[in-house]
Amino acid sequence: MSSPVPSLKLKANAKSRVLSGHPWVFANEVEALLPAANDGEVVECRDRAGRFLGSGIYNSKSQIVWRRLGTGRVALDEAYLRNALAKAVARRDAASAHRRLVWSESDDLPGVVVDQFADTLVLQVQTLAMDRRSQLLTDLLAELFSTAEIIVRNDAHIRKLEGLPLGVHTRSGRAWEPRWQTIDGFDYWLDLQSGQKTGFYLDQREQHAVVARHCAGKRVLDAFCNQGPFALHAARAGAREVLGLDSAADAIEQARKNAERNGVNAAFAAANVFDWFNDPARHGEPLWDVIVLDPPPFAKSKSALEGALRGYKEINLRAMQSLAPGGLLATYTCSHHMQDAELRGVLAQAANDAKRKVRVVEFCHQPADHPVLVTMPESEYLRGYVVRVE
Repeated sequence: MSSPVPSLKLKANAKSRVLSGHPWVFANEVEALLPAANDGEVVECRDRAGRFLGSGIYNSKSQIVWRRLGTGRVALDEAYLRNALAKAVARRDAASAHRRLVWSESDDLPGVVVDQFADTLVLQVQTLAMDRRSQLLTDLLAELFSTAEIIVRNDAHIRKLEGLPLGVHTRSGRAWEPRWQTIDGFDYWLDLQSGQKTGFYLDQREQHAVVARHCAGKRVLDAFCNQGPFALHAARAGAREVLGLDSAADAIEQARKNAERNGVNAAFAAANVFDWFNDPARHGEPLWDVIVLDPPPFAKSKSALEGALRGYKEINLRAMQSLAPGGLLATYTCSHHMQDAELRGVLAQAANDAKRKVRVVEFCHQPADHPVLVTMPESEYLRGYVVRVE
């Protein structure tokens, strides 16, 4: 007879979000931790009355000790992984060759992220239980997609919170050489093995087209431009002048290379965007018609939110002051700690300080291949506004 599955029990006074459907339980919410022998395995969770809440993966080394896999009894085996991967793929647009295939808890695979770049998959594994099954995951992905290569990008520092080492490797054992790939009509030089995150920010693809619709004949500033996709789309849409800024010199070099390859007229400069806006030498220069603000996450933790809000307010204020009357500001945040109310508040404060009337043109959100669980706010991280500044 098989031994019973170990169980965590919530504290009597714990106001755990798991009772409202959230998939996480924190260490300070349980009566006692289980022995480390259960780390990386499936355990059950029960409320203070002993009622079953579901099965999930456990790690005593993590602040998030339990992540739910399902509300029933679950075995984290090949059948579970195969079924979860198949369902994740079925939720996506089959016609797209560049897409997010797996988005962690939103696809019932906590800590697993998979991005597809044509015949190459980039896999990130950020939880102990899934890390122990990493070989099985890569084998299943190779079987389901007949890919040329799978790059395992286990270099995100969040792995340290799970007690996991950092590293990057390919399934074949051979280095993945950077190459040109066409995404939404533009060639990009992609370094999927060594570039930022999984090599390209797929989550902003829809927004590139949204902003481009407003750029014909305009002066366009793409701040925090990374590899330059907003700038490239604006230039091809008929902008009369495009400038992209980023503090990373390698990103600027790549953006220039992309612009040259695609035959579009866009200039790029390495600069700290805050300093660039505040430079007295900029005073008296022509105002911009369109400004894109797509910064990295200022709030990487909840404790950093207050300082991040000041940063977002400052950069949006400077952008509004640099726009011609009737100009367009496309502003985004990619921190799940910053909810829509905070972003709206930041824009309101910036508009008031700039003494400009600001009207919403479009609400912006992460695309459907980055699905949001309504019971898990952390699964929603990208939001923004396109506003007209008068």
